[in-house]
Amino acid sequence: MDWNKKVVLVTGGTGSFGKKFIEILLAEHTPAKLIVFSRDELKQHEMRVAGFTGPNLRYFIGDVRDRDRLRRAMHGVDIVIHSAALKQVPACEYNPMEAIKTNILGSSNVIEAALDAGVEKVMALSTDKAVNPVNLYGATKLAAEKLFVQSNAYAAGTTTRFSCVRYGNVVGSRGSVIPIFIKQRLNGKLTITDERMTRFWLTLEQGVRFVIRCTEQMLGGEVFVPKLPSTRIVDLARVIAPQAELDVIGIRAGEKLHEVLINDDEARSTIELEDMFVVQPSSALWFGYAWQDKGVPLPDGYRYASETNPQWLTVDQIREYVAPFEADGVSDF
Repeated sequence: MDWNKKVVLVTGGTGSFGKKFIEILLAEHTPAKLIVFSRDELKQHEMRVAGFTGPNLRYFIGDVRDRDRLRRAMHGVDIVIHSAALKQVPACEYNPMEAIKTNILGSSNVIEAALDAGVEKVMALSTDKAVNPVNLYGATKLAAEKLFVQSNAYAAGTTTRFSCVRYGNVVGSRGSVIPIFIKQRLNGKLTITDERMTRFWLTLEQGVRFVIRCTEQMLGGEVFVPKLPSTRIVDLARVIAPQAELDVIGIRAGEKLHEVLINDDEARSTIELEDMFVVQPSSALWFGYAWQDKGVPLPDGYRYASETNPQWLTVDQIREYVAPFEADGVSDF
């Protein structure tokens, strides 16, 4: 697939992912049109002021909860990247219906509008929290995954195809612990919930490039999972502020000690490639199995989890991840 001359729409286009995606796509390709779809006029204005301008860039005010507005925005669109979501776990727990309206019903609206507009490819962003979810955010993203995978059945006889990308924590994204730790070290005390906690990590650029690559390769019905390194939260804290006191405050509601990107039930329908996994739909026999002979099936009982991951970030690699977020370029380590 060639991004050049394509019309691309990004929901949540003013978010961390959306901005980086637009930056990379414009730098390396020449889409006929790139549409930023979001509900916040201030953030759109700030993007323009920051230099996100050009003859092929468009800004649409709209909410994924509004199906009619999505239909209008998708007129003539070839590719949709769906990154709009409510993703802060505490906010979703406290405002459950709002999370459902955006993450589930909003995803349904994206699907319906894409089908009506004849969009070629729709790629949705998911999260490790969708696997065996223990919080509402993860539950809504699991439901969204199911919607996107199964909607390929609705697209029978048309060219529209739906797939998902699922990955772990994005370094420095909104709500990330790294900026919080950098601020807390000024007081000499970092708060962590549990010293045993582990997470999958990737940079925003790595996430964007993975989404671009998977969109190029998608056939419909897959969930793409990158192979990622893990890190212990306590190691991250000690790299950012080696002299600071660690205040263990206890695990929060809706939080896991470890995250899982592929559970043992999904593993039965998952294919392993050199640098990623492709989860095929387990409940559909009429689509989504084109990857069957392109990789290696996973063994029975396989589980891709952050605490048993064979790949771990070294201290030097953690420093590389943290360095861009150091305030004023000053480093304590």
